[in-house]
Amino acid sequence: MTTQALTGERADLLQSLARSRYFLRHTTRGLTDEQAAQRTTASELCLGGLIKHVTLTERQWIRFIREGPSAMALEDSSMGDWMSAFRMLPGETLAGLLADYDRCAEQTAPWFEPGARWSARRVLLHLIAEIAQHAGHADIIRESLDGAKSMG
Repeated sequence: MTTQALTGERADLLQSLARSRYFLRHTTRGLTDEQAAQRTTASELCLGGLIKHVTLTERQWIRFIREGPSAMALEDSSMGDWMSAFRMLPGETLAGLLADYDRCAEQTAPWFEPGARWSARRVLLHLIAEIAQHAGHADIIRESLDGAKSMG
């Protein structure tokens, strides 16, 4: 793989994605696995589940860049399977979910496939919006959990 400095729009997109990832991860600082799995609002969401969900979503969208629309088909999908992506299941740890998220992020960029620029741009914009939305969810959950805030 060729190593090159990223500039222009691609660099801006990746910087925005990195910032969204940072704030999402920041909401989990210092938590135990039990706290990361705790639901603090009426929703099904928990902090560990949000990390798990954005990891799975990012992985699927990056497969879309590489493989096209067929990558968007959910394997063995059911509503129960989909909802389990928002929760920490028995045996899952926050450290394990964060490590998986790091591995996923390493595969997202940079990439150098010819002809992927338009699709990659659109996917990155979607990922930025998705992660930013969930970072907001995570901030609410964390503040409900112990009063800590991520952005102020």
